[in-house]
Amino acid sequence: MTRKVVQDVFGGPEVLEVREVEEPHASAGQVRIRVAAAGLNPVDWIVASSAQAAENFGVTLPTGFGNDFAGTVDEVGEGVTEFSVGDRVYGGARGHAVADYIVATIGKDALQRTPDGVSDEVASTLQIAGRTADAALAAIGIGAGDTLLVGGAAGGVGVFVVQLAQLAGARVIGTASEAAFELLRNLGAEPVTYGDGLVERLQAIAPEGITAATDLYGTEAAFAALELGVPADRISTIAAHDPALKAKAVGGRDAAPDALDRISALIAEGRLSVPIAARYPVEEIREAVAFQAERHAHGKVVVTFG
Repeated sequence: MTRKVVQDVFGGPEVLEVREVEEPHASAGQVRIRVAAAGLNPVDWIVASSAQAAENFGVTLPTGFGNDFAGTVDEVGEGVTEFSVGDRVYGGARGHAVADYIVATIGKDALQRTPDGVSDEVASTLQIAGRTADAALAAIGIGAGDTLLVGGAAGGVGVFVVQLAQLAGARVIGTASEAAFELLRNLGAEPVTYGDGLVERLQAIAPEGITAATDLYGTEAAFAALELGVPADRISTIAAHDPALKAKAVGGRDAAPDALDRISALIAEGRLSVPIAARYPVEEIREAVAFQAERHAHGKVVVTFG
């Protein structure tokens, strides 16, 4: 028997249970991964709480939980040549990630090798946030000379966006609560508080103007950028879309095919860091999801397996 987080009904963190289940095994064309860490994302609890969201992602009850994971291949099914026992890997398995073991089908499930120099905890945060960050920036063509406004800059996607934009040569201004200012400064961004008066604060911090924006939380930063004269085609959003905004609504599905290879290489080289806001053992999955769902985590939330 082995542990897996499961749910029989839709709802909040209270519907999640750590259960003993039969140990899965790799069949032909599959590999089994011994999971070391699972990174949480807002979409995880949205899918867990909403029948409509679950349907959109092809999830039906009863189901497991989570998407992002990292660990080590410990079984290889017949016909698999891409991976071997002992390979460190990371990827995505919607509705199955938070478990001691995951069975992945080659060619169907997202699975990549974890580079040397990248820990399992860090690798477990990459699948959704890394690809979403890449897509958010690519949609608006960030480069040298840009002054980029990032809404929700201290969140799980924001910490990637801030650093990737700077590596592209941009100046980065990020909205956040004051509690996250030190983190953003450490990442090289210039923090500014969100809320009423944002446009005026941006005019003060960047009198020469903003040239692009990506809003990772809602639309406040996007509308502020529009008011400051940023063209709609240089504004992207990932969490909300308002037709009046006419910005580019993107998600991880829009990332370049090599996005994770590039991002993981930057991490291995020490040029990009992934702040871990909190770590929870799998037995505390409800607490982990409740903390993540508050949307006040400064960085990523990771579930670990002992």
